[in-house]
Amino acid sequence: MKYLAKRDYDSPMVSAFDSLFNDMLGDWGLTPSRFPAVDIIENEDAYVLEAELPGYKQEEVKVHVEKHVLKLSSTKQGKKEEKEKRRLVTERCYQCFERSFTLPEDVDEEKIEGVFADGLLKLTLPKKEVAKPKAIEVKIK
Repeated sequence: MKYLAKRDYDSPMVSAFDSLFNDMLGDWGLTPSRFPAVDIIENEDAYVLEAELPGYKQEEVKVHVEKHVLKLSSTKQGKKEEKEKRRLVTERCYQCFERSFTLPEDVDEEKIEGVFADGLLKLTLPKKEVAKPKAIEVKIK
């Protein structure tokens, strides 16, 4: 508990500091909303990962597993505009993202399945049947 510090949100200094960094990070496209929100749920048979990817198409999202690490990634390209069109306002940005998740030992990586619909990626990571430890009787002489 000693590492938690109470923050005075009403302080003008805190407000100015937050505003500075929110503005600065927003200009660089580094706001937390640039990464897909993820929920991970465990049930008896599997882990279920759901990632919100509004505006993405299935072919723009890559999912792969390597060395017990599940990676979600995408590089979304902006539209190529015709030369005679002139942009007046550009607020939408196109970015890439990568999220990595270390998989538990009991995930059967060969049987991972995914469904992508309406901007929601749902991955089902089935659990392996774990061998139960066998009791061995030791004879003492």
